[in-house]
Amino acid sequence: MNGFELNSLVLMEVLVDFLFFMLGLGVLSIVYMYVVDSRQTKHAVRRNFPVVGRFRYFFEHLGEFFRQYFFAMDREEMPFNRAKRSWVYRAAKNVDGTVAFGSTKDINEPGAVLFVTDPFPTLAEDYAAARAITIGPHCHQPFTTASFFNVSAMSFGAISQPAVSALSRGAAQAGCWINTGEGGLSPQHLEGGGDIVFQIGTAKYGVRNEAGKLDDEKLLAVAAHPEVKMFEIKISQGAKPGKGGILPGIKVTEVIAMTRGIAIGEDSISPNGHADIRNVAQLLNMLAHVRELTGKPVGFKLVVGGTRFFDELCEAIKERGVEQFAPDFITLDSGDGGTGAAPQSLLDSAGLNIRETLPMVSDKLEEYGLRERIRLIAAGKLITPGDVAWALCAGADFVVSARGFMFALGCIQAMQCNKNTCPTGVTTHDKNLQQGLDPTDKANRVASYVANMEKEVGTIAHSCGVREPRQLNRRHARVVTECGQSVPLDVLYHRQAEQNPVFLRSSAQPEKAP
Repeated sequence: MNGFELNSLVLMEVLVDFLFFMLGLGVLSIVYMYVVDSRQTKHAVRRNFPVVGRFRYFFEHLGEFFRQYFFAMDREEMPFNRAKRSWVYRAAKNVDGTVAFGSTKDINEPGAVLFVTDPFPTLAEDYAAARAITIGPHCHQPFTTASFFNVSAMSFGAISQPAVSALSRGAAQAGCWINTGEGGLSPQHLEGGGDIVFQIGTAKYGVRNEAGKLDDEKLLAVAAHPEVKMFEIKISQGAKPGKGGILPGIKVTEVIAMTRGIAIGEDSISPNGHADIRNVAQLLNMLAHVRELTGKPVGFKLVVGGTRFFDELCEAIKERGVEQFAPDFITLDSGDGGTGAAPQSLLDSAGLNIRETLPMVSDKLEEYGLRERIRLIAAGKLITPGDVAWALCAGADFVVSARGFMFALGCIQAMQCNKNTCPTGVTTHDKNLQQGLDPTDKANRVASYVANMEKEVGTIAHSCGVREPRQLNRRHARVVTECGQSVPLDVLYHRQAEQNPVFLRSSAQPEKAP
């Protein structure tokens, strides 16, 4: 037997020994799991079906990722179905967005929006760019922009550093604004050089003193950046109205801690409300203070629960002075959740949907003669041209999206945003996972998403016979009712206002019995 044959024999013996060792180790592991499962008392399935019962949790976990690929139909999934996500992916990649053989959308489903096409659509030579709108005309530095589709609030910390960089650069390329979210202003927000809306949350991150209160000097330092165009005071958000922001300590890195002004590695939990804003009068005082100090437009964001608050707000504004105390804008968030981590009870059941609140608030401001003074920004699952066009018809001046831009960055709706395990690097601070998100490439996708959104909303507008998207109004859209017939938006909302008590003025509400 030569040396080669001898070495081969030895190698085979080693491999056989290793195989038997691994088999033995596997048998021991199964025996160990059997003993543990049969004696533990916390899980009934594992106790009754030792070892095999463990596969339930494994398959349940895999189902989060594979359900959307193998089992769900194009229009079935929640919170975003495959048809809507696919449109965003195609728009962001700037590839052909046409489809063939008819729509998969059920246009007879109650709530479906149908646009009123004109027999004489706008000709190509008559197309016009979206009209520019000025926010805060009475400020020292009003903000004028033509962009009707912008990046909604996502905090640095809730999303990763490369994600913020990509959004900042992409928004600048597209000419739209980006909202910082409540996590403060980071260098990544500024690197794109585009327009920024700075959000002041309940914890005052980025503009707080050691006691957690608003620090005017830090606020002035933020306002000194020419990129910062407006300030938004967050009263509540769609994911969790009535509860503060939640950032797990595992996501609080050194950079995030420095940006927010908090300790490294500790859970960042914002208060569920502003301690210095407990009523309408204090809200107006804060709006006026921030506007006077910074010289820039100031508004607030909230999830609507009814119009009684807006009656009180509008009456106070009229009494104290429209020019000085009216918010320059109001951002209406939808009650059906958002990007943030939140208790399921709030995600599922707290706050009204944007489809109800946008026309409601627009009409309420019109009633008090404040509609032109206060601009409306709509948020809440508005990620496709049809969604955005509906919002413009219903009364929005601007539309903002968070999850739409997450899809543009590559999000696959893995639902891991709160676990630091996002597989696409969008909401994780794991460097190994972040490496999959290239800010330069994703910035181009963000810009393409905005460009294609503006193009297709324009296409809807031209089909309705108007020159540009801001000319859309309630006569240009209809909503399918439960009887299967569609009703124009202006008729539908007028009818709702007559039938629904949440539309009534507070003075018309019956008094409670003593």
